[in-house]
Amino acid sequence: MFKLGLTGSIATGKSTVLGLFEARGVPVFSADAAVHRLYAGSGAAAVEALFPGIVVDGRVDRGRLAERLLGAQGRLAELEAVIHPLVRAEVGAFFAAAEAAGAQLAVIDIPLLYETGFDYGLDGVAVTLCSVATQRTRAMARPGMTVEKLDAIVARQLPQAEKRQRATYAFDTDMPLADTERMVEALIAAIAARASTA
Repeated sequence: MFKLGLTGSIATGKSTVLGLFEARGVPVFSADAAVHRLYAGSGAAAVEALFPGIVVDGRVDRGRLAERLLGAQGRLAELEAVIHPLVRAEVGAFFAAAEAAGAQLAVIDIPLLYETGFDYGLDGVAVTLCSVATQRTRAMARPGMTVEKLDAIVARQLPQAEKRQRATYAFDTDMPLADTERMVEALIAAIAARASTA
């Protein structure tokens, strides 16, 4: 089974591309969705221990957490040290289940794949890219986003050009969606062809 990592900076189209793979029957995993689950379940108590008062009705209040971290960026590493191992365990279980089900390809969306430096045993990495103007327009349209918050997020991420240089495949999401769909289909077909000749 081909294990594909999907990454990219904020608002460059990762969720869209992941959805295109999923719509074509490819098993997919979203690290962001996993964190949402953990914040509402098994990870809530650990986050509350780090940031007292952050859990409301049994789940981490992401807005409060973001405000707390914005004023104390140094504490982000503490949060990641608790949450990232839990996400990695879920990734391992996801790949095992996909392979057991006979999938030729499985995709994991990890926004900070390069920044964290963790090796998930991937066979390739796809990166989403777009112009800075497009990125900022998309990001600023998100609920609760501010210029200060966006700048803090972008500062933590590698430049898009460096991610492109490291990646195996690239999706330019400034292009029409139909073009991105064709690129996803071509990649799925190429990986299937590789599997059939292996």
